[in-house]
Amino acid sequence: MATSQGLGWPPVPGGGPEKAAGAPIRADGRGSGVGWPSLAAGHAVPRAAAPPAVTPVSPSWPLPTVALVSRGTDATAHGAHPAPAPGTIPSRGMVSRETDGPAASPQATECSAPGPVSPSAALPRPRTRRVIAVANQKGGVGKTTTTVNVAAALAQQGQRVMVLDLDPQGNASTALGIAHPAGTPSIYEAVIEGRPLDEVVQPVPGIPTLSCAPATVDLAGAEIELVAMVARESRLRRALAAYREPVDYVLLDCPPSLGLLTVNALVAAKEALIPIQCEYYALEGLGQLVGSIDLVKEHLNPDLGISTILLTMYDGRTRLAAQVAEEVRAHFGDKVLATAVPRSVRISEAPSYGQTVMTYDPASSGALCYRRAARELATQVVEEHSGR
Repeated sequence: MATSQGLGWPPVPGGGPEKAAGAPIRADGRGSGVGWPSLAAGHAVPRAAAPPAVTPVSPSWPLPTVALVSRGTDATAHGAHPAPAPGTIPSRGMVSRETDGPAASPQATECSAPGPVSPSAALPRPRTRRVIAVANQKGGVGKTTTTVNVAAALAQQGQRVMVLDLDPQGNASTALGIAHPAGTPSIYEAVIEGRPLDEVVQPVPGIPTLSCAPATVDLAGAEIELVAMVARESRLRRALAAYREPVDYVLLDCPPSLGLLTVNALVAAKEALIPIQCEYYALEGLGQLVGSIDLVKEHLNPDLGISTILLTMYDGRTRLAAQVAEEVRAHFGDKVLATAVPRSVRISEAPSYGQTVMTYDPASSGALCYRRAARELATQVVEEHSGR
């Protein structure tokens, strides 16, 4: 197909710039059908010199044959494959990059959830309260998604769980269905003003054993206000120590930074859970995060340590995801959960309904994987002082 001027082609005869620039011209002399007028009768379509031949370069590795699929929907691209019949499992060649389907490579089989876990299957309670900071200074790796879904999965399996939303964006509060407009009693009052946590914690709708201390826009100024405060790094730890309600797990959703809110979370916690997106950029900043955790452990909280690594947004059809998973497992060993969370539209859709994927679509692959990850987290052996 030749195009008119704007890409090096001569202008359309008889047409002004507003008609010609960028207008695709079909070989039969008619317009493109996207709003541009057809060529006047008798006007020939301009011919252009044929582009130089390009010799294709063969890659040095075999490329897998993958059917055309949609990147952002649960349906295959037009013309690639017919839609599967209801109740059937699509073949591996029809899996979308961001949908609920099985992984298509051997590496993905190793990391995917080995099977469904019943939501009602109760887990043994920990002997003492486990306070876990979900931290990674890189944004978009799945911290909030991991926090709310692991919390919901643990609560559905018999645990008493509390989420503290330390991110000024308040996304964890939104995903758990907690309204958090300005003026709502929030974690800001607990950290900055010393308000008791039991006055700001709210129950999560639909999950009786799950509660949340929401974040409001006031938390955006907490970093600056904390600078001048005495013992600024341990204010959250004191607030948690004064909370006497029975809780098995406290999950701290940290902001995407290494500021004072994240430091407060690391000082208050005994364990750090690091979600890692299976891409190169996620690995690049991991060393800085590990260094920060080591500094907090050395100077402020000797009980802190990295207990859990969770691989997120795993795409088993790509070599990059498999390589990132291999690097992380080689470095952190058994701290990396066997379950990796795949890319899933259902996980992304759930917050728009004020829910986690555990209640929005309990049968989706994302929900099954988070339930499996929560069970691994609950049954993993943690040393007395998080020695790690």
